[in-house]
Amino acid sequence: MNEEYNSDLTFEQAIRQLEETVKGLESGELGLSESIERYKQAMSLVQFCRKELERAQLQIEQLSDDGSTIPIEEDEV
Repeated sequence: MNEEYNSDLTFEQAIRQLEETVKGLESGELGLSESIERYKQAMSLVQFCRKELERAQLQIEQLSDDGSTIPIEEDEV
């Protein structure tokens, strides 16, 4: 779960990758080792998506508070 995704990955791309991974896992066609590996990748994607959602929520809260947006650095979330 420590796999880091490059900064070019968008939230939408991560969601699509998660959907594909779930389909693969649900198909029952993967072996145990491959299923475990895909599950690990999926959990990394989930973590990435959670961070992106937290970042978006913070931006919305900041907009709601004072009507302006404040740039958020990667390390702040």
